[in-house]
Amino acid sequence: MMDYDFIVIGGGTGNKVARYASENGLKTALIEPGPIGGTCLNRGCNPSKMLIHRANVLKTIKDAHRFKIFSEVDGYDFEGIISEIKETIGREAKQKEKDMSEDPNLDLYKTKTHFVDRKSLKVDGEIITWEKILISTGSRPFIPSSIKGLDRINFLTSDEALFLDKPPDRLIILGGGYIAAELGYFFELFGTDVSIIEMEEFLLSREDKEVARNFTKIASKRHNLFTNHKATKVKEENGSFKVWAKNQNGEEIVREGDSVLVALGRRPNSDSLGLENTNVETDDKDFIKTNQYLETTEENVWALGDVAGNYMFKHSADYETEIVKKNAIDGCNKEADFKIMPHAVFTNPEIGSVGITEQEALEKGINFDKGYAKFSSTAMGRAQKFRHGFVKVLVDSETKDILGCHILGHDASTLIHEITLAMQNDLKAENVADTIHIHPSLSKVIRAAFQNV
Repeated sequence: MMDYDFIVIGGGTGNKVARYASENGLKTALIEPGPIGGTCLNRGCNPSKMLIHRANVLKTIKDAHRFKIFSEVDGYDFEGIISEIKETIGREAKQKEKDMSEDPNLDLYKTKTHFVDRKSLKVDGEIITWEKILISTGSRPFIPSSIKGLDRINFLTSDEALFLDKPPDRLIILGGGYIAAELGYFFELFGTDVSIIEMEEFLLSREDKEVARNFTKIASKRHNLFTNHKATKVKEENGSFKVWAKNQNGEEIVREGDSVLVALGRRPNSDSLGLENTNVETDDKDFIKTNQYLETTEENVWALGDVAGNYMFKHSADYETEIVKKNAIDGCNKEADFKIMPHAVFTNPEIGSVGITEQEALEKGINFDKGYAKFSSTAMGRAQKFRHGFVKVLVDSETKDILGCHILGHDASTLIHEITLAMQNDLKAENVADTIHIHPSLSKVIRAAFQNV
């Protein structure tokens, strides 16, 4: 039996906590059956953004005629693109594993594990114990049981779709969230006929409704969209797939494609850990319950990242690692503050958002004012001939606090950070409006929106 001061289950973002524990002199174990770096590095954020950048390059070339520059795409090496991405992320994951394995104070177990009881794990037939433990096992694609025949076909998830040897001729995507928006855009640029089936009225339905509505309108010009439709059945016939879906009136459509991508959300990797042998509680969706210190309902057990379900973003997990380091290792009582949590969708055009949406403000009965500015109203917007793009800001009518900001347009994922910083530091709307912004930078659209409140 091996006894550790600190154990981390899951080598995604949690690997940073394992390294920190080791650096602080704790005998540490990291348990991870897959490549170090988790979903984001190996089959999520990183490879998807590498793909999307190549799609953006392709789109720039195709759109060059709008600027009186005439060019053609002679072709592309799709297999080479995927091979290069695999090599890049594989190299980084291997380096992370090498660094871990060379740490004399850290034992790396490349295997699965489960709780035997409240104080012990079974790893490769061996029992190990701990003083403190962190669960950071992440999440996996959610596969619904309600779609008839789905369990009998060879469908794709984002895990596989990111690494196809060639783009499918016809792709049917089930779900209209960020995975559908990003991968739909990528495959469309590389010649795939993309159909998206989404049960809500708009794609990206969790975004501010004005953003979701405008993005859906843009996406409808490049994809076959079936919003307000719910997939009910799938079937594989002679190497192709059929998907049946019904709208709210019971009217049915049938789409045929070469591949089906299931992009209906994610579920936490908590169900195989043997948590029933501990006092760690989960909610009705299997996310591990944590308090403001990211402690679970079991003493000396913490959880972070997707498995805890606070926010399922890599940057929120990075923030949570700092909380766990302080509390589990440094002995502090630092509370996690998720009040200001920005996010982005890296499609084209991009989306950046922070704070509450207009529909949330209305539901909460908050009196608010709106500011709005179009990208095309700025000098840089005109220089780059942006067809789409706007900034929308919500401000409390009485206190002038910034409630939220929602951006649809070029570089929205970068532009949103100015407002995130302002909100994090309790600045008022006038502070942003009165700040000098470089002319003719695109950031002037931010200032214009705040001046228009």
